[in-house]
Formats: sequence, C-alpha cells, structure tokens
Amino acid sequence: MMKEMSVSASKASLVLFLCQMISALDVPLDLSQPPTITQQSPKDYIVDPRENIVIQCEAKGKPPPSFSWTRNGTHFDIDKDAQVTMKPNSGTLVINIMNGGKAEAYEGVYQCTARNERGAAISNNIVIRPSRSPLWTKEKLEPNHVREGDSLVLHCRPPVGLPPPIIFWMDNAFQRLPQSERVSQGLNGDLYFSNVQPEDTREDYICYARFNHTQTIQQKQPISVKVFSMDSLNDTIAANLSDTDIFGAKPVTERQPVLLTPTGSTSTKVELRGNVLLLECIAAGLPTPVIRWIKEGGELPANRTFFENFKKTLKIIDVSEADSGNYKCIARNILGSAHHVISVTVKAAPYWITAPRNLVLSPGEDGTLICRANGNPKPNISWLANGVPIAIAPEDPSRKVDGDTIIFSHVQERSSAVYQCNASNEYGYLLANAFVNVLAEPPRILTPANKLYQVIADSPALLDCAYFGSPKPEIEWFKGVKGSILRGNEYVFHDNGTLEIPVAQKDSTGTYTCVARNALGKIQNEVQLEVKDPTMIIKQPEYKVIQRYGQVSFECIIKHDSTLSPTIIWLKDNDELPDDERFLVGKDNLTIMNVTDKDDGTYTCIVNTTLDSVSASAVLTVVARPNPPFDLELTGQLERSVELSWIPGDENNSPITNFVIEYEDGLHEPGVWHYQTEVPGTQTTVQLKLSPYVNYSFRVIAVNEIGRSQPSEPSEQYLTKSANPDENPSNVQGIGSEPDNLVITWESLKGFQSNGPGLQYKVSWRQKDVDDEWTSVIVANVSKYIVSGTPTFVPYEIKVQALNDLGYAPEPSEVIGHSGEDLPMVAPGNVQVHVINSTLAKVHWDTVPLKTVRGHLQGYKVYYWKVQNLSRRSRRHVEKKILTFRGNKTFGMLPGLEPYSSYKLNVRVVNGKGEGPASPDKVFKTPEGVPSSPSFLRITNPTLDSLTLEWGSPTHPNGVLTSYILKFQPINNTHELGPLVEIRIPANESSLILKNLNYSTRYKFYFNAQTSVGSGSQITEEAITIMDEVQPLYPRIRNVTTAAAETYANISWEYEGPDHANFYVEYGVAGSKEDWKKEIVNGSRSFFVLKGLTPGTAYKVRVGAEGLSGFRSSEDVFETGPAMASRQVDIATQGWFIGLMCAVALLILILLIVCFIRRNKGGKYPVKEKEDAHADPEIQPMKEDDGTFGEYSDAEDHKPLKKGSRTPSDRTVKKEDSDDSLVDYGEGVNGQFNEDGSFIGQYSGKKEKEPAEGNESSEAPSPVNAMNSFV
Repeated sequence: MMKEMSVSASKASLVLFLCQMISALDVPLDLSQPPTITQQSPKDYIVDPRENIVIQCEAKGKPPPSFSWTRNGTHFDIDKDAQVTMKPNSGTLVINIMNGGKAEAYEGVYQCTARNERGAAISNNIVIRPSRSPLWTKEKLEPNHVREGDSLVLHCRPPVGLPPPIIFWMDNAFQRLPQSERVSQGLNGDLYFSNVQPEDTREDYICYARFNHTQTIQQKQPISVKVFSMDSLNDTIAANLSDTDIFGAKPVTERQPVLLTPTGSTSTKVELRGNVLLLECIAAGLPTPVIRWIKEGGELPANRTFFENFKKTLKIIDVSEADSGNYKCIARNILGSAHHVISVTVKAAPYWITAPRNLVLSPGEDGTLICRANGNPKPNISWLANGVPIAIAPEDPSRKVDGDTIIFSHVQERSSAVYQCNASNEYGYLLANAFVNVLAEPPRILTPANKLYQVIADSPALLDCAYFGSPKPEIEWFKGVKGSILRGNEYVFHDNGTLEIPVAQKDSTGTYTCVARNALGKIQNEVQLEVKDPTMIIKQPEYKVIQRYGQVSFECIIKHDSTLSPTIIWLKDNDELPDDERFLVGKDNLTIMNVTDKDDGTYTCIVNTTLDSVSASAVLTVVARPNPPFDLELTGQLERSVELSWIPGDENNSPITNFVIEYEDGLHEPGVWHYQTEVPGTQTTVQLKLSPYVNYSFRVIAVNEIGRSQPSEPSEQYLTKSANPDENPSNVQGIGSEPDNLVITWESLKGFQSNGPGLQYKVSWRQKDVDDEWTSVIVANVSKYIVSGTPTFVPYEIKVQALNDLGYAPEPSEVIGHSGEDLPMVAPGNVQVHVINSTLAKVHWDTVPLKTVRGHLQGYKVYYWKVQNLSRRSRRHVEKKILTFRGNKTFGMLPGLEPYSSYKLNVRVVNGKGEGPASPDKVFKTPEGVPSSPSFLRITNPTLDSLTLEWGSPTHPNGVLTSYILKFQPINNTHELGPLVEIRIPANESSLILKNLNYSTRYKFYFNAQTSVGSGSQITEEAITIMDEVQPLYPRIRNVTTAAAETYANISWEYEGPDHANFYVEYGVAGSKEDWKKEIVNGSRSFFVLKGLTPGTAYKVRVGAEGLSGFRSSEDVFETGPAMASRQVDIATQGWFIGLMCAVALLILILLIVCFIRRNKGGKYPVKEKEDAHADPEIQPMKEDDGTFGEYSDAEDHKPLKKGSRTPSDRTVKKEDSDDSLVDYGEGVNGQFNEDGSFIGQYSGKKEKEPAEGNESSEAPSPVNAMNSFV
C-alpha cells in the first residue's frame, strides 16, 4: 500500500497562509500603533509554593508600551514590595518566594495593562493560587470482616488538594492491586468489590494520593480485609454458641445486581461544553454483574465514546449541547438486572463566534468592531476603551456602540485607541483586545523581493504578497515582465495578498509580479515559481512471509526530480527501526538478517524531499513451527476410551493443519512414545480408543506448513483395567530345522496387547490328514517351540492362542506347517543336450518323483564345465559353472559357451535342505566360431617403399584359422583416405614385407583372422615410409651449445628434419619450478642470443620447432658470469673483434707452450707483472671455438680448478679440457695486446696474488679471466 503525503504538506502550507490572512494588516513595527498583548499567564494559575512566581505579560506597540498591574481590583505598586520585580522592557512580574517570600501572601486576582500614546490594552484576570498537598487526617480504621460473596467498599477520602490528587491503590510492596470486573476503583478513589472472595483477604489495602504540582505522594493507613468462607464461619459459630443458640449460616448464595454507585434510580450531571463527560456505575452482585450503557432516545456519539474501568465508566470527549440527555447504565447477571438513569445537562462558558479584529483606517474612513460570543446561558457583552468601561470613557464623536458592535465614521488620528470586548456568564468570561489605528501610509510590500517558491506539479502553489498601507491597498498579480493581469478560475486571490494556483503545472514556472496601490502610492514586487516533478516510488516494498531465522529484503526504488535530493527513512510500525545490527539499510532496500518473531509488523519506506513526501508500506509476517499445545486434560474415562482435550499454542502466523496424538505405556514401555491418531487443526478434543492393562500418558504435537511443534507436556496417567487378550500372536509358522523336528514360531504380543498380567501362549499341533488329537503346551516369555520326533517332511496343523490371568483370547486360526526336510534321494534322469550355436546350448531332464524330494522343491541346478579347447588340444584347470532353474522346470539354456570346445554337465534337484545326487555326466561339443582379433600388429623397418608387418595369433581362435586378411590405404596431409588394398595371408605366417609403397607416405592398416565360420574383429595401426635412406625417420635437434656472458648467452644448435622449420628457444632458472620463458627465432637460423639475464645465475635451456608437438631438444645448463665493474660497449658480434680475439688466443697458446717447454727443462719461470693496466672496453669474452683455454697447473702442483675460477664468459672451459694451470705463476699475467695482437706483458720473478679488477673471486684468475678483466 502506498500513502501520498505531498498533498498533506500542501494543505498545511495553505492553512498557514490562510492563518496569515487574519493578521494581513498587522502594522509594521516602524509605524505608530496601539499596544497589543502578545503573551500572558493562564486565567487560573496554580503555582508551586516552593518556587518563584512568574506572572507573564508581554506586549508590542509603537512607541513601546509601559506596564502597570492591579491586584484584586486595585493598583499594585510593585516598587513598594521588595519581593516583586518587573522584567526590563516587559510587564512580566517575578515574585521572589525562594528568598523568604510566602506564596500564600500573593494569592489574588492580577491584571496587566500595557499603555502608550495611542491606547491601552489589558490582560485577562489572572487568579494566582499556590498548590496544596495536605496530609491525610488521622483516623482509626477498623478491620473489615466480610462474608464470602458480599459486596464491599473501601473508602479512600483523600485530603482536599489544589489541584485534586490522583488516586491509586497499592500494597505494602508498592505493587498496584489487581483490578477486574469484580474489583475496581471508582472516580472518587474508593475501591469497590462487587463480591468478595477468600483471596481478597489481606491487611495492606493502601490508598495513595499523588499531588503532581508538588511531586509528593500521601499514603492512607493500611486497611485490613478478612473474608470468611461459609465452612469456616459455620465452624466458628458451632464452637462459640450453645446448642440452643446455634443457627446455620447460609452457604454462598447468588444475588442479583445492586448499584453501589450512584445510589438511587436517578441522578443529574452538569458538564461544560468541550470538556470530557465521565459517567460511572458500579454494581454489587454474584455472579459479578456486567455493565451496559445506552442513551435514551438516541445513540451514543460515534468516535467520541469510550468505555473504561471494565465498562463501568462511560467517557464522552469534547461534549456539546447535543450530548445533553438521559444516560442509562444497566447492571446484569444471570439472576436479574439493576439500572440507573443519569440526566446530563451540557452548559457552556462563553465561546467566540466573531472575536473583534484590529482596525487600521486612514483619516476619514469608516469601520466597525464586531464582538459576538455564545454560551449557555447566553453571555453578556460589554465594551471598554483603553481599559475603561466605554460608558465613562472620553467621548469620541466618530464612534457609536450598538450592542456587540462599535461603528466608526470619518475617523481622525485622535480616534486611535484599544477597545476591549468582555463576554461573560456564570461559567466564565472572554476578554479580547482590538485596536483602532488611524494612519495615512502609502503601500509597502513586506514579502522579500525575488523570493523563490518551489512546488510539486499538480499541487497548489501559494505566492505570498504580504502588504501594508492605509487606506488598505488593492492587490493585482501579473505573470512575466509584460504579462497581463491574472484573472479567471485557475487562480484564487486571497485577502492577505496571496495568489493561489490550485493545480500548478510545469508551465506554471516563471516570474510573478504583485502590485499594491492605494490613494497614496503604488509599489510592486516580483517572486519566482519553480514547479518540480513529483517524487514517486516506482518499486514498492511487497508483502513477505519468512520463516524464523531467515533473511528478508524490502525494496524501495524511487524516481524524483533531478534538482531535489531525496532522503529515505524506514519505519517499523510507524516508529524508528530497532537499534539492531541485523537491520541493514541500503541505498534502495532494507534487509533484515536472522529474522525473529519481534520483527513481525508493517515496514514503511518514507521518501522526503524539501517539497514532498511519499511512502509505501508492506507487511512482514514471520512464520515458524507452532508452539506446543498445553493444558492437556483427560475426561470421560471409560474402560476402553477416554476424551483428551488441549489448548493450542501460538500458531506463529501459519495456521495449524493438524494435531498428532502420541501415547506412552508407562507399564510396559516407559519412555517410548507411540503414534495414536491425528485430528484436524480446528479440533482440540478427541475420543481415544484404549487397550486394557495399559498405563497411558498422552502428548499432543501441533503441525503447520512449516513443521511440527515440540511435544506438549504429558497428560496425567490413566491406567486401564485388565481384560482377556483381544488378539492372538501373528505370523505363526511351522518349519522343521532337522529331519525329525517341527519348529513352531510366532510374533509375540506387545505389552499393551496383553490386556492383563500373566501373558502366556498355548501352542497346539497335530499331523494333517491323520485322525490325531491336538497336542498342546503352554509357554511364556518365548516366541518359539520345538516339537521333536516327527516324521520327515510331514504337514502339520498349528495354532497359537494368547492367555493371561483373566482368561483366553478368542480361538485362533490354524496354519499349515511341515516338519524338517532331508536331502533329495534321486537324481534327475534322461538328461539331453541340444547345441544351438557355438555359444549356446539347451539342456533337458526328467523331473524326480516328489516323494523322493523329501522337502519343498526349490528347483534344479545344472553344473557344467569345459573339458578342453578343440583347436589347442590342451587341458587346463577345470572351472565349474552352476545355473539354477527355479520351480519344477525340465529344461534350461546354457549361455556364454566357448566355441569349438568340449563340455560336460550334470543336473541335480534342490530342496530346502540342499542338493540331491548328480545325474551322470553328459558330454557335448560346441561348433567353431569367428576368432578374436590378432594379439598384436607391429610395423617395423620403414624404407622408401616398404614396411615390415609382424603379428601375433588371436588369443581365442575359436576354431581352426584359415587365413589372415590385411587391408591398407594411404592417408594424405588432410587426413583423407586413399584407395583400399586387400591381401589374404596364410594362417601359418606371422610377418609380411609390404613393397612398392610410396615414399614419405602415411598408411593405415586393418588386420584380422578368419576361420571357416567367418572373419573375426580387426586391429588397426598406422605407419610412414621414409623420405631417403640416409635421413632418420623423425626430425631432431641436437648438439645444443651455449656461450654465456654476464647478462646474455649465445645459443646454437644443429637441426635434422624438414626444411622451413620455425624455431623457438625456451629457458628458465635451473632448479626453479617456474614456467619456461619462450623466445621466437626469426627465420630458420640455428643460433639465438638470450639477453637480459641475471649475472652469476645458472640457467636451463632447450630448443624446439613450431608446429611439431612435443618436438624439442634435450635440456642444457649454463651459468652467466659474475657482474663486472664496467661494461660500456657490446661488440661481441663484430666480425673484426672475433678475428682479433682468435689471433690473440693463438699467440697466447704459442707463448704458453714455450713456457711449458722451458719449465720442463729449467724449472719454474714465474711471470712478473710489470703493468697493471685496465681493460680495453672493446674486448669481449671469447667463445669455445675462438680458442680460449682454461687455467693450468705445473707438474709439481697439479690441482683441479676451484669453483669460481672458471671462465665466466662462455662457460665452455671444463676441468677435463686441460690439466695445466698458471696458478703457480701468481696473478701477474695480466696480458695486454696492441692493436696488431702482439703480447706486451712481461715476466717477473715476483709471485703476487691480487684480484683482477671487477672479479670478486679470491682465487688466481686464468689467462682468459685476465682477458675478461679488460672488458
């Protein structure tokens, strides 16, 4: 549902403007005007005697008025009383009570006068009275001894206070005494008992009086009430009186109603118009009377009538003269009725019909002051001028008094004055001030210029033009700068100058001009009107039903004018949302998490803008499983039935569909509950059938669409009387477990079926079709009896009867059983086998005589097994198979046989005891079948035009193989198949060379074996002939080599395979689980430079070819060199540099060979370093094929290379490449080269160790490292 609020807002604005019309000619404060009383204290002013007394009197006027007071009709000179002060620029009096003054000394009637040069205004007569809260007068209260059923009134009689106190009754624990139709408090404060009951006995009936003004509570002495019941009263009388004086106290008797208040049959009541009328009737009687109210000759006023105090009080609010009449209260119980008539008269203090309004006149104008009031009796109208009765006021030739009207003609400036109208009768008075102000003023507009008004489309627009002038100006409205005057029904022109557009539209937007003119001038003002689109809720919240602890959302999607900023507020049941984190307010929705029962209610979305408001509501119903029923009661107990009744629990907003009744047998199965019955959800009683000798307890479960309630509390227990069993055991059977016995079994009765103590069973049996007597035994606490010494498999008649201590159950029905079975005696004869095909045979046999079965014939079993495979002539482990054929069948099918095999079978009869002897074995053979597929097909030795095929014979030949069938066909690059070729191969072959094939061609082969029966399933393979004799069958990449530097590596490889391959290089950090990084090689080059590597890091690398799935080289591992101090120019790929390095390497090699030879001849010749020059930046590390070499050691100090001393530039120098080293020569071999490649280093006898620049290794560098130090 959706509720529009924008119209209400517009109506409120309209009312506001219309109220302003009353003061449309309020004189601006900058102009001379007589005084006007703006604020004053109430006529009847009750003050707190402990606080200062403030008597208000505020007024306005020009010049500002002066104030004076009268007290009790005489001038009150406040200057002579130190306790009284008047507020500055005000007439308000402050009487200081808190500093020694007494409020009682200032009781009286006060009146304020505000006066200036243009007149005097007076206030109402203000009666000042201090509040009073006197103590309760002490009195001796006698205990109230009352007979049960009598009426009683406990009188309160509170002290007279000002204002009257509020009365209530409580006990010593300050708990309010409970009230009801029987016990209630009257309007006078007394406590009325229509009839007393024993529970009314107590000693602390206390009446309290609360005085709100002084915030005090007075307490009456406790009242004691003792209620005597009839039995106790008779006992008391018998104990205290002689036999001659004893009289019988009557038992509690019912009485017809008697009114306790008001007394008599009639009474009168006078109430004033506008007040609340309270009428009361309280009656005594037993049973407690019920009160009903009627108005004689009319109806009780609708919407203003209320019943209180259990209908003992009739309340009519805002009464008027029409409510006068006779009101009758009727008290009724089952014995009769009583009534009382109250005659109500509604009087009225004076009330305004037309109160006088201020007059602003220009010199020479006419006017009137009207003062009209009504009341009952009709009030008297009197006039005063400036606070003086007009009869003795100074004469004014321009005025004339005519009853309730003063007529002014041709007023002059001296005619300005304040007139008072007094309307009074015996119930009160009205006093109104109205001034006549004679001014000559040109028009002025009080509304601000260019004021902006904003309204919602299709709602009223009210454009203000507050004005003043004397004479009163005329007002005209225009739209636009040069628009014509506004007229017509589409506009409403109010007396206060307001222009109303009843239904503003979008085209009403614009500028409006208000023009005010009188004889003294003219003025205009412009205002702006904007008409906005209305706010709408385009998706309202919807009715929701949610289960307890669920989640629910309400939507509130809005559309609004783009210039307005809406705010959305959610309410629950017209109040704020609970302060609970479960309530989540979104932009356009409300979500409630984990819903509980308290969340049930109406949720309202309110959208507010500065101009309008709309709302939409939806109801949330929280459903749950019902609460359990309660107050279970058993009535109408009989031997075999009882009536159960209950009170349903709360259905939790989901109607109860049915009730489930369960019972517990406390005698036989305590703690176990059984289903009894169920009834519809509208039923709360049920007649239950019972069994004898059961200690019943019942419980009830309520069911609704959500689920089942918790079980109710159990009912009281009800033990039914014992009786004979109603039924006998069920499922009686007789089956022998041995060839010479009969086992009789039955299902025992449950505890509640026993119907009494001493449950036993009478078991009876006799052989069928034999004239034997019944044999019987009586057993207890068992469900089986074994009869021994019976013939084998003989039918017996059996019956089992229940009995208890009270007698037998009805005669049981008989069942047929059999004594025990024995194994069959003979085997089936005439067994024949008919072979249907290579895998299926049919076997026939003759049935055995039933007498030889010696039990229940269950069927026949066929045992069969394969003796040998005829094609292999080899025996194997015999695996017998069994097929069972139920019933008295004479044939069966044997599926799943193996072709071309020899089988044996026999047949046996089966009963409940087991199998009989086997028939003689019968031999049969299965014919040939088609073979299985060859065990394998392998294609080897591909050449340009031939392929070699090898195969294995079928695992299951299923006969004698006659041949093999080979079919093959070529497959082109688009996987299309060529012509099919078929070849028949002798059965004794196991290989074949296919010749005259096309080179480099893929072929598909189909191969299968044959017997005389037909072809078996085939096996397929594919193979390819090669392109030429010297090339391998598949392409490959080999000899991947790496030459690594500090931040890059040169990768090279060899490729064998088809032309136009597109290569790629994959690399990654060695030992890392990260994915390989891939670089594409442009063209068909067989080398690639990896850049951006990390110095001093081991990498793995491999090379692959695009388009060949899984075709990659093996992995290689290399390590980049350590970081150098400086690298400026990368010239590693320059041809001249590579040649230069080769020449330098060759010279170094020759030099080292010479040194090695000389060393062998004459000892060590350490190289002395003469010059420690830095590297030429053009020099790059050398590759393996550039002739670089590792470090050497001499024959006396032969050491392996240490880690970290290997050449870091290309990682190709290995420990096994050379065992010679220059370590013993120190680190002085910092070779330097001229541009022509000659070596200019010199030998030195000094052996030093200093690290090469840019190398962090602490070991002696090799010559190659020395070269790297120049890079």
